[in-house]
Amino acid sequence: MKRALVSWSGGKDCAWALWRLRETDIEPVALLTTINEHFDRVAMHGVRRELIEEQARSTGVPLWTAPLPWPCSNERYQEIMAEMCRRAVAEGIEAVVFGDLFLEDVRAYRERMLEGTGLTPVFPLWQIPTAELAREMLAGGLRTRIACIDRRKLDRSFAGREYDEQFLADLPPGVDPCGENGEFHSFVYEGPMFRRPIAIEAGILHEDGDFTFADLLCPVSSH
Repeated sequence: MKRALVSWSGGKDCAWALWRLRETDIEPVALLTTINEHFDRVAMHGVRRELIEEQARSTGVPLWTAPLPWPCSNERYQEIMAEMCRRAVAEGIEAVVFGDLFLEDVRAYRERMLEGTGLTPVFPLWQIPTAELAREMLAGGLRTRIACIDRRKLDRSFAGREYDEQFLADLPPGVDPCGENGEFHSFVYEGPMFRRPIAIEAGILHEDGDFTFADLLCPVSSH
């Protein structure tokens, strides 16, 4: 088995990529999440750290966090990720798994960043038609909430919604069913990759620039 680090945002695509590894010779040995140090939340998605920690416990795969300063330059980001790559290689890890679907520039960037590190990039979901993939996830028992939306693409009312058939039906023309163009980001709370569901509560919506975030709460940590 090839030991792998899984790039982990807490969203549906990385979760499904993790699940698909069961059909391969790749063993996930750690989940890697970037955390905005200032807000103590997942970079970009805005999900609270404790929710990601709950996911990791439920998968049974250890969580590695890469702390990012705020603001974070691209140079500093690359330095931090290079440190994580060195740690991975030192621990006998050979691959990094990504949940990317079809963005060629993103894939090329990841491949370029891993060149010479000793780590091989793996893309289990690459070029699966996204409408087909969305329905495969739902049929497979994936349950997820929308954590963040880009208001240039979607109305703010989509933030915090359940990702289900009705959500897909309500998407405007041109919006990818998996949000691969950044239209929305998600948080998975139940699925076949988990030993148990993650308890979440819907918090308030708040805006930051062009984005609306649904502040999902972990009732376990709030008591």
